Amino acid sequence: MMRRLHLAAAVLAVFLPLAVSAAGGKAAAAAAKAPVGPPAPPNITAAMAKGGCKAFAALVAASPDAHSTFQSAGDGGVTAFCPSDDAVRSFMPRYKNLSADGKASLLLFHAVPVYYAPRSLKSNNGVMNTLATDGSANNFNFTVQNEGEQVTIKTDASDHAARVKSTVYDKDPIAIYAVDTVLEPVELFEPADSPAPAPAPAPVADAPKAPKKQARHRPVADAPGPAAEDASPADQRKNSKKSAASAAPCLPWAAVLPVAVAVAAALA
Repeated sequence: MMRRLHLAAAVLAVFLPLAVSAAGGKAAAAAAKAPVGPPAPPNITAAMAKGGCKAFAALVAASPDAHSTFQSAGDGGVTAFCPSDDAVRSFMPRYKNLSADGKASLLLFHAVPVYYAPRSLKSNNGVMNTLATDGSANNFNFTVQNEGEQVTIKTDASDHAARVKSTVYDKDPIAIYAVDTVLEPVELFEPADSPAPAPAPAPVADAPKAPKKQARHRPVADAPGPAAEDASPADQRKNSKKSAASAAPCLPWAAVLPVAVAVAAALA
C-alpha cells in the first residue's frame, strides 16, 4: 500500500509541472493572438507647445470648446496650423476683443479635419474647410497655395498670406505645421478689400449775410438863392414880370377891404 502511494506521488511530481507549463503556454499564445488596439492619439496642445507654439497651445487649452474639438478630431485625422509665439503675442489685443464663441472659432479656424502629410500638403491647392466650418453661412474656410516648396494660406480678411515655416508633428492621423502669422477668418474681421469708410463731410460754412440796405435819402433841392448880381437884364425883366403876375390877384381884395369895413360899421 505504501509503495503504491509513493509511486502515485512520483508520477504527479513528474507530470504536474508539465501540465501547468502546457496550460500557461496556451494562455500566452491566446494572449499573443489577441488584436492590439491602436495607440491613443497624442495630446495635440502638448505637441504644439513642444514644437514652438506655446502661446497658441495655451489659448487652445484655455478654451474648452476648442480643446475638446481638437482632441476628438485627432481620432479621424486632423492637420493643424499653429502660429508662432511672436505672431500670437502681437495679435493678442485683437484676440481679447472677441467673444468666447469668437475665440473658439478663431482657434478652430487653424485646423482642417483631414490628415495632410508634408508631401500631400504641398500638392494641394484650393479652398479648405476648417474645424470652425459649420455648414451654414459662416463658412470659415481658407485657401492653400503652393509655389514650389513654399506653402501659404490665404484668407479674405488679410492682404498677406501666412507661410508654413516648419513641420511641428507628423504621424498619421495628426499633422501640425508652424505658420508665421495668425489666420484671420473673414467671418470675424473686416474683408481686406473692403472700401475705406468715406471721410466725414466738412462742416458747411454759414452763408454770408447780405448787407443791410441803407435808407436812401432823396436829395433835397437846394433853396433858391438870391438872384446873382451879374444876371443879364433880360433875366431880370423876366423875374420882375413873374413877381408882378403872382402879386396881381391880391390888388382887388386890398381895394374892397375898406368898403367892407365901413358897411359893417354902419350896420352896427
